[in-house]
Amino acid sequence: MAAPSQASLLLQKQLKDLSRNPVDGFSAGLVDDSNIFEWSVTIIGPPDTLYDGGYFNAIMSFPQNYPNSPPTVRFTSEMWHPNVYPDGRVCISILHAPGDDPNGYELASERWTPVHTVCNFSIV
Repeated sequence: MAAPSQASLLLQKQLKDLSRNPVDGFSAGLVDDSNIFEWSVTIIGPPDTLYDGGYFNAIMSFPQNYPNSPPTVRFTSEMWHPNVYPDGRVCISILHAPGDDPNGYELASERWTPVHTVCNFSIV
């Protein structure tokens, strides 16, 4: 059996940290216990917003080279938000590959960096 990768060890730690120190309005678990690279997450709509009281489910998929590359996020719950495509895919700067934006719309500082964790972003 192959040794766990650095990415899988980091994801295990981050998931354990989330269970020990929950983030208000956010919960996460594995889609399948045998795959640390795919998480099922629930975001609870923040108070005093259009999303207040809503429960929004999504899948976070992490690349094998995490944290050097960002995860992808796709809502499985119906969601209307300017940063969510009709198929549920999320498009926010922090989930874009690190470095300069080839289209010139985002600063490199707005994009993913390896110091980010699951808890660094929220879209609702």
